[in-house]
Amino acid sequence: MFADTNAFSGFAVDDLAKARAFYGDTLGLKTSEEYGLMTLHLAGDRPTLVYEKPDHAPANYTILNFPVDDIDAAVDGLAARGVSFERYDGFGQDEKGVFREEGPFIAWFKDPAGNVLSVLQEK
Repeated sequence: MFADTNAFSGFAVDDLAKARAFYGDTLGLKTSEEYGLMTLHLAGDRPTLVYEKPDHAPANYTILNFPVDDIDAAVDGLAARGVSFERYDGFGQDEKGVFREEGPFIAWFKDPAGNVLSVLQEK
């Protein structure tokens, strides 16, 4: 029924102006706005809708993953832009906040609304 539908995902934030500054300026993503909604234009023609929700509660899971070729360079670049990385109990994260044990190398951070994002590098 939906095999040929151009589905897209979306998520909520508490302040669209802060989200626009973070995703556009800090992360360097192309954004656009229409009807009071923001679209992130992700590589691979993957538009993602971002909308303001007054009673927003941050997602307690990773809503966006950004694959990178060099996680250390990505973490250093984000840190230089003021992004801090999350630390989770039970994960052996290094001094940069990168988990390097099982699976891909991964580091988690949050947007201004508290939603969890990650950068990850395949081993």
